This record gives sequence, C-alpha cells and structure tokens, in this order.
Amino acid sequence: MVNKAGLKVAVIGGGSWATALVKVLSDNQVPLTWWMRDREVMAYIQQHHRNPRYLSDASLQIRRGTMQPDLRKAVASVDVVILAVPAAFLRDAMQGLAENDLSGKWVLSAVKGMIPGENLLIGQFLQKYFRVSPQKFMVITGPCHAEEVAAEKLSFLTLAAEDASMATPLLPLFQNRYLQIKASDDPSGSEYASVMKNIYAIAGGIAHGLGYGDNFMAVLVSNAIIELKSFLRAVYPKRRDIKGSAYLGDLLVTAYSRFSRNRYFGTMLGKGYSVRSAQLEMNMVAEGYYSTKAVHELNKMHKCPLPIASMVYRVLYEGVPARTAMLQLQAQLQ
Repeated sequence: MVNKAGLKVAVIGGGSWATALVKVLSDNQVPLTWWMRDREVMAYIQQHHRNPRYLSDASLQIRRGTMQPDLRKAVASVDVVILAVPAAFLRDAMQGLAENDLSGKWVLSAVKGMIPGENLLIGQFLQKYFRVSPQKFMVITGPCHAEEVAAEKLSFLTLAAEDASMATPLLPLFQNRYLQIKASDDPSGSEYASVMKNIYAIAGGIAHGLGYGDNFMAVLVSNAIIELKSFLRAVYPKRRDIKGSAYLGDLLVTAYSRFSRNRYFGTMLGKGYSVRSAQLEMNMVAEGYYSTKAVHELNKMHKCPLPIASMVYRVLYEGVPARTAMLQLQAQLQ
C-alpha cells in the first residue's frame, strides 16, 4: 500500500509496540523517521533490518537514513509524531524537546499508561508541557498485541480523536492487508480504558498463577468490564459502547493472551514471586504496575468502587499476599 496522503511520520520508542508500528508504516511505504535511545541497536537495525531486542523475527523495510539519534531532528520535518515509550519513562525520553517542537503536528499516543507522580493521561501531559492542541492529539488503541501485528496476523486498531472525522485522513497510514483500523471520538475514554485493562490483566495473571481456572477467569473479566464502565462514567462521562473493541476487546486480549506482559507479571506474583523479583525477571515494562498506583490515587477523588483494581493495589503496594488478596476479592464479585 502506498501512502497517498504523503504524510511523514516519526516513531518515538524502541520497544515491541514501536517496532510493530514501524513495520506497519514501512510496509505501507510511509516516509519514516525512527528515534530510540540505544545507538548500537539503531545501527544494527539499519544494517540488518531487524530489532535485535524486540520482535526480532519481524523484517523491517528500513531505508537508509530512517534511524535518527537526535530527537529534535527526528520530529522537526514530519507531520505526525507517534509516541511509543512506556508512560513511566516518557517524560525523561522527551527531555530533548522544547515546548513548541510539537506545534502544529499530529501527535498520536500508543502509550498504555499514565505519567507517574502527576497521574496525567498522555494527552493531558502533552497539553500541559508541549502545548499540543486537543484537536491534534489522537490515541492508538487495540485490541491487538505487537507480536501478532509483527507476525502479520489480522489485527484491528482504533484511532481515537476528539472528532472522529479528524482521524480519518490518518487511517491510511496504518491500513493494510493484515491491519484494519477505524476512527473513534473518545480519546480520553480510550486512554483510561487502556490504563485500566492492564490492571485487570495483572489480576487475571494473579488468578492464573494461583491455579484458578477458566470458570473463575470468566467471572473476573465480567466483573472487570462492569468496574471499567463505572470508572469511565466517573472520570470522563460520555456516551460510549463499553462492549466495543477499544474497551471490552482490548480488555479481553490483555487479560487472556500469552503475549500480555501484564498478565505474565501477575502470573509470577500469583506463583509467589515478590513484586521486585517479578519486575527483574521481565525484559519489558508492565505498565499496569504504575497504572495501579495512579488509578488508586485518582480514585480518592471519585470514590468509585473498584474491588479488582484495589486488590491489585494491595498486592503491589501494601505487601498483601496474592492468595489472601484474591480470597478477599472473591466475596465482592458478582
């Protein structure tokens, strides 16, 4: 597929999701600039057309000059900037940018978390520190995992903008034979949903690690979508179909998939790992760890009943044993 819109894109980040998005864009012949921290990895990718650390089986159609080690140069001449850095490290990654460097550009967030400390959504962070207009901000959400996108298994994405019609011109950047994408008008709701689903995936992993079966998982996920609906109504009231792909679909794939790093993190906790040892064991960031604390603090204002998210918080931050916390949760499930 040829990029008929003629838009130039910069991808910021070097992990699995950034790599998968680069594959999609390069397969679609989109003019691309790719920034990451590690210059050795950048040189390897330029020479071998593969990321040695993430999704290493994926062939990347990287042209000469695609890799750019200078962040300001990477975003300077593009129309679209895609952020694919874990939320906990986004502030540090963007230190190389001045306040107005993103002015006038579409900024798309593929980040599934909130900025720790301030508990800001990515859109809120960009508006506060980089003057990104809400009309220029969009959210890339699932349901899909980077591994299946990289393997060219049919996947579906949602591009959420304040007005869905604003996202329409950008859809062709991603659409191809193995990736379908649609527009949505709920960027903040999509961001909150992607934050929450990682917490619920940790809960599902804890249950799996403790030996609970499919019957219990069905109840846990059913309750999670009820909890998510209640939370979204409290923090960002808007008409939305919670059964849609960007909400229920994203929750399901994250809670059940073997590719889910948050589920894997929770599984290790259920098997008896400490939080610290589980984090050290993983090669990737489990966004749900940071999201759990952010949601706990945010909910002090909204006082929304969140029994599953609260269970995960007690395990992660209060040292409650996973089995004890899960037994306490059981009595609260519907």
